[in-house]
Amino acid sequence: MRTLISTAFVSLDGVVEAPGGEPGYRNSGWTFQHVEFLPEAYEIKAREQSEAAALLLGRVSYEAFSPVWPDMPEFPEYRTMPKYVVSTTLDEDDLVTNWGGTTILRSLDEVAALKETVGGPIIVHGSATLNRGLSDAGLIDRYHLLVFPLLLGAGKRLFSDTDKDAQRLRLVEHEVYANGLQKNVFDVVH
Repeated sequence: MRTLISTAFVSLDGVVEAPGGEPGYRNSGWTFQHVEFLPEAYEIKAREQSEAAALLLGRVSYEAFSPVWPDMPEFPEYRTMPKYVVSTTLDEDDLVTNWGGTTILRSLDEVAALKETVGGPIIVHGSATLNRGLSDAGLIDRYHLLVFPLLLGAGKRLFSDTDKDAQRLRLVEHEVYANGLQKNVFDVVH
């Protein structure tokens, strides 16, 4: 079974919306505007690219990343890595042609089936709505969280507010940086 990893920039109060500066959100770009940049705090991002075997995105994140990421020098491994987009509305004609092979999955059941295939880890970037669904369905195996020392109030949350049984996590890696950022890597205890 493949490991499904959710990776996110998250504020201390759980907001993941518009970390890179996407328009239409009051605190857009909060990861770069309010916290001093320290390269060592982002080491995990390069490691994720080298360790992941596939990229999984929700439709909204795919539509935000696909026009930009293929040409960014920061994401070379993602160019050729197999990509999967969970969407009930996207068609093959909506996919970009310069970002390697992309498969549309129509349901969380198809994500569960993908996890049963042979291959390395599958990483999920952004995709707040998808993350909440994956978590509620018990499909996430690991979280890579860069927690920013900010309280943003309103915004999309990484974690669901579904009334469900407690889900245990085991901290397997952590580090605190001089700018207040915290790296927390948690395995989900199944």
